[in-house]
Amino acid sequence: MKHAKILGYSIKLFIGILIISPILLGFSLSFMAPAEMASIPPHFIPHNLVTYTYQNALRTVPIFNFMINSFIVCALVIVGQIITGSFAAYAFSFFEFKGRTLLFMVVLSTMMIPVDAIIIANYLTISQWRLNDTYIGLITPYLASAMGIFLMRQFFLTIPKELHEAAILDGCRDLRFLFSIVMPISKPAIASLGVYIFIQVYNQFLWPLLVTNTNRMRTVQVGMSILKEAEAVDYGSVLAGSVLILIPAVVVFIIGQKYLVKGMTAGAVKG
Repeated sequence: MKHAKILGYSIKLFIGILIISPILLGFSLSFMAPAEMASIPPHFIPHNLVTYTYQNALRTVPIFNFMINSFIVCALVIVGQIITGSFAAYAFSFFEFKGRTLLFMVVLSTMMIPVDAIIIANYLTISQWRLNDTYIGLITPYLASAMGIFLMRQFFLTIPKELHEAAILDGCRDLRFLFSIVMPISKPAIASLGVYIFIQVYNQFLWPLLVTNTNRMRTVQVGMSILKEAEAVDYGSVLAGSVLILIPAVVVFIIGQKYLVKGMTAGAVKG
């Protein structure tokens, strides 16, 4: 039994290292000079550490400004989706009305629509509203999502209906019940949704590229494309910039992974 556990852990460790090997390789190469990076035979651990690649990346494009823009957009989208997802999930979980199941199926069906199929319509709408190059234009199409509604609804279904009925009998209105009782006990689902949204929005490229026109409003993924164009030969600087913008996403995922798993599995056997 002991040998079987050791073997299992060894296999998991090997698979984990294999999955993150591109990140480790990129991190190592970012500290190499171009000549060492192109050496034959290639090696993966730098013999002479260099840091000018990071200095070049920071000097070429305002990476920290791009990060701030991405953080602001992520925070606004997270708050928006938590609010809209909670209200919609509350209605689907605690209200009895005709066509509830059909309407929920319609909401879920929107997850099958490719983003590329509606991005032009969204862009035309944002342009007509003159919201290009603004935070509002960046966040408006993503303030509600079927995934957020589904995740919150699955967790709300685990809350006993008797608790809702007792609260209503005691004179507690729906809004107060939602914000005073349901939301506090739904922290795992909220945290899970927040982590999921952050990773999704932080990695967006096409939409920020369409609606932003100046570096003042660019996000990190668009900024990386500028760095690649500016430093097409210096791959060390490109990798250094990639490492810098990858750090926040990795930190958020490490901190929130347990909430992500807990929130995704909540309500899996009910509803």
